[in-house]
Amino acid sequence: MSKHICTRWAFDLGSWRPTLPQLTQAVASVQPEERVRLMKFHFIDDFLSSLIGRLLMRKYVSTCSGLPAHQVKFARDVRGKPYWMREDYEGPPLSFNVSHQGSLVLLAGITGEESDPDFGIGTDVMKIEYSGGKSLSEFFRLMKGKFSAQEWSYIGRPQQDEREQIKAFMRHWCLKEAYVKELGVGITVDLEKISFSVDTTSCLDSKVSPLIGTSLRCHGEAMENWHFEEHLLQEEDYCAAIAFRNCLPMVHGRFQFLRVEDILLPSPESQLEEVISYCEKALLKPYKRS
Repeated sequence: MSKHICTRWAFDLGSWRPTLPQLTQAVASVQPEERVRLMKFHFIDDFLSSLIGRLLMRKYVSTCSGLPAHQVKFARDVRGKPYWMREDYEGPPLSFNVSHQGSLVLLAGITGEESDPDFGIGTDVMKIEYSGGKSLSEFFRLMKGKFSAQEWSYIGRPQQDEREQIKAFMRHWCLKEAYVKELGVGITVDLEKISFSVDTTSCLDSKVSPLIGTSLRCHGEAMENWHFEEHLLQEEDYCAAIAFRNCLPMVHGRFQFLRVEDILLPSPESQLEEVISYCEKALLKPYKRS
């Protein structure tokens, strides 16, 4: 299996309270139909998470293709998954995916060659916490059908404290999400039949992140064409997973945190009255966090 260049970007929303000029510059860079989607969010946190995801996608495609950012256009497939409208572009194929939870927004992308077989990438991020109200044992009981017996034997290890059990649960959930996101089917498959054996060569911590020894079995069959990375981010408050289908990264690297200056793109539309008015309305949305 050939190896390719993998990009891993992260953005910390906790570090950014947008000014009106910054927000107009950001909003002007996304397509009008996406602005309609964004405005439907009640909280500005969700608005900004989705907005940053779109900007990361645009920056990634522009960087890899060499096309000016304003020429990069996206559409959504029948499942709502964004894809790049390549049109007449003859360069290497790309696969990319974004994910966000809490204050983090991630993008993972990989380049291919024209001769490559079908390949793809999926990513997911989860905050390592449980705030469901029920006891952890009751929560695990309700989620029983989402994991295989082998996965539960690892998640519920009695010698581990609750924090470690929650971490193990989130690791597995992250892996499943990354896998089904690359497939483009969402969590509609029988998750109990998707069984991960997480890398136990070392404890997943910030010193060894990422771990790369995780393997997958579907309906008991080893999925040799899939490879995975597991990451810890933000002082080990978040876990993240990347799923590689029919491809391998040249280097198993860490996520690079970008600043807002790295992803804001100049656009003449940022001075349009309708864009300024749109952003003024968006800035009135409440924050979830303090």
